[in-house]
Amino acid sequence: MQPRTASQPLWQQLQATAGVVLAVQRGQSGTAALEALDPAQRPGAQALAFQVWRNLGRAQALRDALVDRRPPPATDALLCTALALLWDPLAAPYDAHTLVNQAVQALKQGASGRAHASFINACLRRFLREQDALVAATNNSPQALWNHPAWWIDLLQAQYPTHWQALLHAANGRAPMTLRVNLRKSSVAKYLDLLVQAGIAAHAGSGAAIYLDRALPVSQLPHFAQGWVAVQDAAAQLAAPLLLAGLGPRPRILDACAAPGGKTAHVLDLADAQLLALDTDAQRLQRVRDNLDRMDLQAELHQGDAAEPAAWWDGQPFDGILLDAPCTASGIVRRHPDVRWLRRPTDIAQLAAQQSRLLEALWPLLAPGGRMVYCTCSLFAAEGSGQISSFLDRHNDAHALPAPGHMLPHPAQAPIGTTTSPHEDHDSFFYALLEKRHR
Repeated sequence: MQPRTASQPLWQQLQATAGVVLAVQRGQSGTAALEALDPAQRPGAQALAFQVWRNLGRAQALRDALVDRRPPPATDALLCTALALLWDPLAAPYDAHTLVNQAVQALKQGASGRAHASFINACLRRFLREQDALVAATNNSPQALWNHPAWWIDLLQAQYPTHWQALLHAANGRAPMTLRVNLRKSSVAKYLDLLVQAGIAAHAGSGAAIYLDRALPVSQLPHFAQGWVAVQDAAAQLAAPLLLAGLGPRPRILDACAAPGGKTAHVLDLADAQLLALDTDAQRLQRVRDNLDRMDLQAELHQGDAAEPAAWWDGQPFDGILLDAPCTASGIVRRHPDVRWLRRPTDIAQLAAQQSRLLEALWPLLAPGGRMVYCTCSLFAAEGSGQISSFLDRHNDAHALPAPGHMLPHPAQAPIGTTTSPHEDHDSFFYALLEKRHR
């Protein structure tokens, strides 16, 4: 059980959490909704919100079993928040009666929810009385069992008929904290020794990856402020070496959607490249600058739309282009559990169209013999293999080189798909490597 603090009563945490859950249902990302909170509220609300999102399918099914008509959105968000935290006694962060009392108090303290406090009280107390029967009844719902929207489950079943259950199981887990060693400043072996000296349990992965046995603040990592390591998933660490393989010395490279800069820094860590880092968002581009400064790396940064190169391109072809395209983020749900509830089925086609525009706009900027890495953190074929298949059909000067394709997670409890090695635990990514033929 997590203790309450005098400075942050549980009812306030529940209010904030329900507000964040409602914001996602209305189309705002969980990250943005959490960042909008008072800094003092954010850690507690994030911990609770992540648990709610990982159990929201079950909570919504229980809500439907308890009420004939859904209450207004803000009240409904608080009801589902409480049910998501309550339904599994082994995982509940607080005593059940404490949660119920504080959820009711959260409504009483909110001007718009006072009229519904007795209704929520009755619903939650009925749940406590009939908990086993209600949970058993909702086991018939795939959304409750897998805590994903029904359309998402159906799509994974269609695309991965053998692995869909393991994919959903992995998505409901918690991702490891993975580091990438800056090889200009240290080595994997040396940095592992520093972690041992600091009492931090960890083990090496492939390449420059190190897995921590438990997550911790970056301020506790040896020499983090001096740029010795970055936090980066093992699958994301494949982008830079895949792009650089086969390119000559001091290649001219475009990182087309660079923010927040992890892949940008990795390219510069591995090669003395002339790199242009591009992003549409000035704030996010500053994060690229901050990351590069911390790791003592240099690049040209430019705010611009990769789909509109006439506004920023100097006409000199690039030897390599990294296109980490905007996508549904369906492959990183365990790190961002709000994504499954944020996305709508129509988002896939819209994002696939945006990815296609980016590919078409950037391909002419690649020099003959040059290479482009296209990647997304998505499980969906429309954003991966389907996207590249269509692009190759349209461009006879494009040649696909060996690349990982759709990388599926490989936790020990659900071994599936193609991974970097049997011992890796990474997010789901798609990678294609395209070479431009000489005409």
